[in-house]
Amino acid sequence: MLCVFCYRSSLPAPMFSRNDFSIWSILRKCIGMELSKITMPVIFNEPLSFLQRLTEYMEHTYLIHQAIASSDSIERMRCVAAFAVSAVASQWERTGKPFNPLLGETYELVREDLGFRLISEQVSHHPPVSAFHAEGLKDDFVFHGSIYPKLKFWGKSVEAEPKGIMTLELPKYNEAYTWTNPTCCVHNIIVGQLWIEQYGNVEVINHKTGERCCLNFKPCGLFGKELHKVEGYILDKSKKKLTALYGKWTECLYVVDPAAFEAHKRNDKKGTEEKKSSKQGCGEEPEEIPLPDAETVEVIPGSQLLWRIAPRPANSAQMYSFTSFAMQLNELHKEMEGVIPKTDCRLRPDIRAMENGDIDLASEEKKRLEEKQRAARKNRSKSDEEWKTRWFHQGQNPHLSSQDWLFSGGYWDRNYSQLPDIY
Repeated sequence: MLCVFCYRSSLPAPMFSRNDFSIWSILRKCIGMELSKITMPVIFNEPLSFLQRLTEYMEHTYLIHQAIASSDSIERMRCVAAFAVSAVASQWERTGKPFNPLLGETYELVREDLGFRLISEQVSHHPPVSAFHAEGLKDDFVFHGSIYPKLKFWGKSVEAEPKGIMTLELPKYNEAYTWTNPTCCVHNIIVGQLWIEQYGNVEVINHKTGERCCLNFKPCGLFGKELHKVEGYILDKSKKKLTALYGKWTECLYVVDPAAFEAHKRNDKKGTEEKKSSKQGCGEEPEEIPLPDAETVEVIPGSQLLWRIAPRPANSAQMYSFTSFAMQLNELHKEMEGVIPKTDCRLRPDIRAMENGDIDLASEEKKRLEEKQRAARKNRSKSDEEWKTRWFHQGQNPHLSSQDWLFSGGYWDRNYSQLPDIY
């Protein structure tokens, strides 16, 4: 059993400078292409697998526990909406690319202090699909989904569309919520300061009550005024607005009465139009987006705080802009050795070498693992052998008509015979 107070607060070695490497020399021939098929030098990675990166959805699990503790369905929807927003918060300033998981790669995380355990598996290589299943340690919730990240390069930016459905089930109330994640875009990858925005509509649906939360992750806009903003409404099944939500996915989320929110928006719009008429604008999106020193969300009177991001650790800038939670994801405790399966990300040599500061070994190991994966795929095609996933299977999402990857069970029995040799 793991001690809940002994997680590390830094990585074994700081990140490398990317200043001497030109991403443009690699990407200039790839405009409009999917980046999952392009081999990138390890220097542009961060020392985590994508399976570990998506585990960061669980950093603010306390919001799920708050939902479980509330007897009111609208209060629960508020907490679930805040959880959906908080799930993307760790991406702020994370401009490194996680390692592409190998087919059959797995990752587990047990956090007794946060009240959950999670298992994920790379269930497909082309297209790359990562499936995960998390559950409360008191059997009080199940959170599962699969992500197919479509990455495209558009000249000055890289866009990541995380296709896939998130499903949260609360057995106490016999409720299920589903939603999709917003699109993420990294700007200025050729020249200038890299910065990230999330945009698109996210609809959280309570399939039992018919209530839904419609959130708009706003694009940056001409003058950067809308950068990071999230706003929307909770609607009842007859589409009546019950609650307004607003904030920034990098900072916080508030709820307020819809009438107060709309009055504030009208006043804000009027003030913006007056400012625009008094000065000429260049019509360009901002090149550099500084990290705010303090909260930049204007709080509307009568608002209630739903969620606020935890401060990054002081050494975050030297540690790939990781949060404290992210810094602990690849930590290999002695108690895990011989317990976790040989397919777990923590045992992956290229990620471990990068985390330890050996970029040459990381590059060699990454190349070796990719070649080993290609050879295994070639051998399977010769023998007409089909790849079989171990912990997940394809089936219909129980709350939607769409296909999904569902947990097959058995992982926590710790019987890991006949696992593939992927490392």
